[in-house]
Amino acid sequence: QVQLAESVGVLVQAGRSLRLSCAASGRTFNNFPCAWFRQGPGKEREFVVAISRSGRTTSYADSVKGRFTIPRDNAKNTVYLQMNSLKPEDTAIYYCTASSDGYIGASWGQYDYWGQGTQVTVYS
Repeated sequence: QVQLAESVGVLVQAGRSLRLSCAASGRTFNNFPCAWFRQGPGKEREFVVAISRSGRTTSYADSVKGRFTIPRDNAKNTVYLQMNSLKPEDTAIYYCTASSDGYIGASWGQYDYWGQGTQVTVYS
């Protein structure tokens, strides 16, 4: 089992940056690819970004490419979501996830472990 805990969400002005963290506990963290998903108000859950176990491979949704990154620190059992140039449409509950199948992907069904979610609100 892996337990994931996201940092507390915030209210942030458009154009600013925000960094979310996700601390993992339980099984060896560096065995798991990780991803962030989000669900905006009235929207379906959507893929944001994923990173491989080693950190060498990443995958981004087109809507965040060039603005978001997903650093991970296996020594600290932590994965981050660095969000730059935030837009009001980035407003959502953000979920940290981990997959036991060893591969990164954009399908939420692939990810076994989920954090509780954290609210990020971007205002203009």
